Amino acid sequence: MNDGGTPQRLPPEHPDDALTISPPAESAGGLDAVKVALTIAVGQMGIARSASTLLDVNKADGFDCPGCAWPEPTRRSMVEFCENGAKAIAEEATSRRIGPEFFAARSIGELSRESDYWLSQQGRLTTPMHRAKDATHYTPISWDGAFQLVARHLRGLSSPNEAIFYTSGRTSNEAAFLYQLFVRMFGTNNLPDCSNMCHESSGVAMKESIGSGKGTVLLEDFDHADCILVIGQNPGTNHPRMLSALQAAARRGCRIISINPLHEAGLRRFKHPQDIVGLFGRGTKIASRHLGVRINGDVALLKGIQKVIIESHGECIDRRFIAERTDGFEAHCADLAGERWDRIEASSGIDEATIRTAAAEIAQSKAMICCWAMGVTQHRNAVANIQQITNLLLLGGHFGRRGAGACPVRGHSNVQGDRTMGIWERPSREFLDALAAEFTFSPPRDHGLSTIEAIEAMYSGHARVFLAMGGNFLSATPDTNYTATALDRCTLTAHISTKLNRSHLVTGEEALILPCLGRTERDSQHGIEQIVTVENSMGVVHASRGRLEPGSADLRSEVAIVGGLAKAVLGIDWGHFASNYDLIRDRIARVVPGFEGFNARIHRDAAFTLPHPVRDHLKFETSSGRAQFMTHPIPDELVGAGELLLTTIRSHDQFNTTIYGLDDRYRGVRGGRRVIFMNVDDLRERSLAARDVVDIVSSGKASRTTEAGASPLRRARNFRVVPYEIPRGCCAAYFPETNVLVPISEFAAGSLTPASKSVVVRIEKP
Repeated sequence: MNDGGTPQRLPPEHPDDALTISPPAESAGGLDAVKVALTIAVGQMGIARSASTLLDVNKADGFDCPGCAWPEPTRRSMVEFCENGAKAIAEEATSRRIGPEFFAARSIGELSRESDYWLSQQGRLTTPMHRAKDATHYTPISWDGAFQLVARHLRGLSSPNEAIFYTSGRTSNEAAFLYQLFVRMFGTNNLPDCSNMCHESSGVAMKESIGSGKGTVLLEDFDHADCILVIGQNPGTNHPRMLSALQAAARRGCRIISINPLHEAGLRRFKHPQDIVGLFGRGTKIASRHLGVRINGDVALLKGIQKVIIESHGECIDRRFIAERTDGFEAHCADLAGERWDRIEASSGIDEATIRTAAAEIAQSKAMICCWAMGVTQHRNAVANIQQITNLLLLGGHFGRRGAGACPVRGHSNVQGDRTMGIWERPSREFLDALAAEFTFSPPRDHGLSTIEAIEAMYSGHARVFLAMGGNFLSATPDTNYTATALDRCTLTAHISTKLNRSHLVTGEEALILPCLGRTERDSQHGIEQIVTVENSMGVVHASRGRLEPGSADLRSEVAIVGGLAKAVLGIDWGHFASNYDLIRDRIARVVPGFEGFNARIHRDAAFTLPHPVRDHLKFETSSGRAQFMTHPIPDELVGAGELLLTTIRSHDQFNTTIYGLDDRYRGVRGGRRVIFMNVDDLRERSLAARDVVDIVSSGKASRTTEAGASPLRRARNFRVVPYEIPRGCCAAYFPETNVLVPISEFAAGSLTPASKSVVVRIEKP
């Protein structure tokens, strides 16, 4: 581009001079949560708009929060949202707008030099925009022009498999189903999605272990558990409404054990903003025990716990369940017997005595829930991590009983629903057969490309068109510079979006931004108000109905956009679907098991729970019909002399790649994001002090090599040091700023999920 500078791949890399550091918070929630939520909401929406919008969120006749996928309780309060949910709603329902004049005044290169936070604060997109070949600016384009441009590029491919169709977790069930149908009618299964980057490891692991990739508990199970393990998860920031369930469990005496390298505020104490008594006191203690495991030490810790239970608490094992319902127990016992305690302690970072004490508590449980998130799923051995969790649950027979089971806590609000609707590069034969019968065509049968494979295909030139239904692909994916080059090499990149993000600024030869309605907005088609549906983390499908006037008359619903693409590309008229979403749900009901009578149930009850063979019938749909104990070795140590193991994390002012602000008050950081949290002994060893500026350098232990044969260095510049309570040899920093350090070639075996939570790095002074 000839606009005074090449667009940046990364956010600006200046050190945050305004940064302040204070001790981490001892509790989550409280008056500060109320104050921050209302301040941001009013700042983005104004007083009246904030009040009407926030009172509609997560209500049976309102809209689903566009943030996390934590389920709503059966009895909902008047205020059914959390601090970070309010931030997500304010971002979408903001009164700020980005029109054609905004893009006319700023080149793509100029925009790329702004921070991700600045980009997110500019407001809602209003008009389809086009970047022509070699142009320096986006310019307006009509919807018909945009659809014809996509059609020209797609029809010009030598194979449908040269196109990539990405999906984020914000997409509704109706849009996702129609989108995957369009893609498969076009002729490919290249449907990577955000699941590939977060909970793919959970699905792969649980499918092998228990025959289902979905969690086995419902929200009401938290009322009956006597032990809850929260592993690799920070609910106070990422799923704040989960703290209400944990608070209720803690108050009735349930043991809650936190397993995480960082002792997060939300698992210390919680001050429920709607609980007057707790609001002004110290709050409720949540975790009765915290195990500060080393980064990626989970396999060792979980094996140590199970070793103790088998060797010292055999009477607590559910041997009848194991004999009748499982395979592989003897091999699992032999594997644990062969593990040495020095190896367990070194890998986990936790001493034998502490593990024995925790194991004794866990062994006594009659109803245990294990919850986990991306702190478990984004490692090379992520599948092994999760299968050790299911092994632990199997020991106690914690499936198919009230108050017990596996609870992978999904991130984005409909990421699980997208997969249920067929957004998957490896669809089952049964799903494709049902799709073929319902729509009278022959879907492609070969597996498509996952997110990592899609990036590789674009980089190598084997894929040339990229279309994203939501999300911020560049910032969400690993190896940012490599991914940016991959996108550069496309002939067309197109994004269906609500707001501006960095992915719009690193483009193919041509690029499109297609603005769509948000969850908060009224979706009226031909004068008929539509509803959409989503599926939460626990398999509950419920309706969502926006109330606000659309931010622009030129916005289209995701369903209408897919319909426009189908007509331009395939010559199929889906106008009936776009004008009446009931017709889409009728077709879903005939294709997807569990959705029988979809329309009747959703219009009558606004929600229903999908069937689950393990939870409902203790049925394990594995090849043997029995649950499987899976054995895995403790991972080898990857960290060499002078190196640290980095985990990427969110700040409290962030959801996924969306930056709400520059504070992380729970960790005591304000006014900046370019920080690295380090153990004080690791600081002394490197002669570093608080607020020192350092570069973080990664080469990758198994990364691709350059033509010269050397593994490329990846560098994230100008991070300020924050002394923190984190295990020795470990460090943490925020993504997306540190995604540049995650090698594209390092991912979980079996799931291809990027290993973003265990990156080997060096710390260098600039």
